[in-house]
Amino acid sequence: MKHFPNFITSLNLASGFIAIIFAANGNLVTASWFILAAMLFDFLDGLSARLLKAYSEIGKELDSLADIVSFGVAPGIIIYQLLNSSLSLYSPIIVNSNGIRASLILIFPVIMPVCGALRLAKFNIDTTQATTFKGLPIPANALSVISIVIAGHYSQSLLLNSFTGSPFLLILFTIILSLLMVSRIPLLSLKVSNLKLKGNEGRYILVVLVLIAYLIFGALAIPLIIPLYIISSAISLLF
Repeated sequence: MKHFPNFITSLNLASGFIAIIFAANGNLVTASWFILAAMLFDFLDGLSARLLKAYSEIGKELDSLADIVSFGVAPGIIIYQLLNSSLSLYSPIIVNSNGIRASLILIFPVIMPVCGALRLAKFNIDTTQATTFKGLPIPANALSVISIVIAGHYSQSLLLNSFTGSPFLLILFTIILSLLMVSRIPLLSLKVSNLKLKGNEGRYILVVLVLIAYLIFGALAIPLIIPLYIISSAISLLF
């Protein structure tokens, strides 16, 4: 049973790889659902490791390797495809260049997996991030990206479609997420050891804010999860 968490981590990696295949072929919605599946496996591998007390250095390293694929490379390719579409460039830029300006713009998605890898490397050697994080966790980065795809697809929102159709906004979005990952901003860890209010104030605030946002905006509340997470983290510092 000691290898069971590593098996679940491997499912995370497999989901991320499949997401990349779908994203590379332009099916961003299916790719986003596979990234969401990877997030579920990422949660379950940690949970199973704690329940089985099956911690290992291999598991720690495997988890980071899976995360960079599923939550760094896969969402980076989604951003690439969104930029590709917003610029009406429908062939691989490295194969058929459509001008220096377009080539430079399409390089921006590279920032995301690079900053994601730096964030994971720093996390692995930082022993102070047990109850709080420093910088945006890489799964949260991926959730931010897939939220605009899933919400845009199922809500048919003109606002979100305008967002994903704007190269400038997509580049700004990519830079902000990437910089947040390598920042030192204190953010909540969502690992819960008990259900008591004391010590979990920020987590309960996040749940309440997300529920209120969903009741008001429906599917359009999905892209608000990470901003609400950052707000809840800031409020939790007051307790």
